Amino acid sequence: MFKVFKYSFFDLIRSRWTLIYMAFFLLVTIGLLQLSGDSSKVIISLMNVVLFVVPLMATLLGTMYYYNSREFIELLLAQPIPRTRIILGQYLGLTLSLSLSLILGIGLPFLSYGIFRSGDLGSLLILITTGVLLSFTFAAISFWISLKNENRIKGFGLSVLVWLFAAIMYDGIFLMLLSYFRDYPLDNLAIGGALLNPIDLSRILILLQLDISALMGYTGAVFDKFLGSFWGMTLAGTAALLWILIPGGMMVKTVNHKDF
Repeated sequence: MFKVFKYSFFDLIRSRWTLIYMAFFLLVTIGLLQLSGDSSKVIISLMNVVLFVVPLMATLLGTMYYYNSREFIELLLAQPIPRTRIILGQYLGLTLSLSLSLILGIGLPFLSYGIFRSGDLGSLLILITTGVLLSFTFAAISFWISLKNENRIKGFGLSVLVWLFAAIMYDGIFLMLLSYFRDYPLDNLAIGGALLNPIDLSRILILLQLDISALMGYTGAVFDKFLGSFWGMTLAGTAALLWILIPGGMMVKTVNHKDF
């Protein structure tokens, strides 16, 4: 698995898409720091960018990388190598290359800005951690969808549809439900609804760390009120890890039963 991971990682880290991904966050972070100068405000602005771009990039690159390397996977399967090690090696190579690009793209400008003296280091680490978790989550989902669908167009379309639903459509549907049932106690529904969307979970994790009640919205306020910042972050963090383990488990199960 380590050899497959090493090949995938160094192949992807030199990819132009990975370099563009890192350069995008590098330029956005530098620009925001130059315009604002307030690291806490920059972190809030970056939150919206990370929650939108990171899942999209993990989805697109995960789908494209699997389909482009399918012949390579079939070649490896002719060798006495377990299927699980092959797919996990490629998955880790993809996610860690994306994570490294994200860390460097956001971290380097903040290091030059002097984040250690600003008191916002914890918030920055939460922002980067949630970005890494989202990379692992949506890469696992895209790999699983691609394994389930031989047709590239169908697999690509379904992967983008999952991202579109989680990033845009889910919040609108959820707000409509909260508005429609506003006469009923909705606290448990709000918490359960947030747990079902990894992007909402990441947003709540960041806002609980920043402790900005005005930006938390209804769901974040429920987490903070009924669970407290610590237990709210613990629950949201555990759910975010499950969003990696469950699609990852489905990915492994699918590759073990797939007829290549």
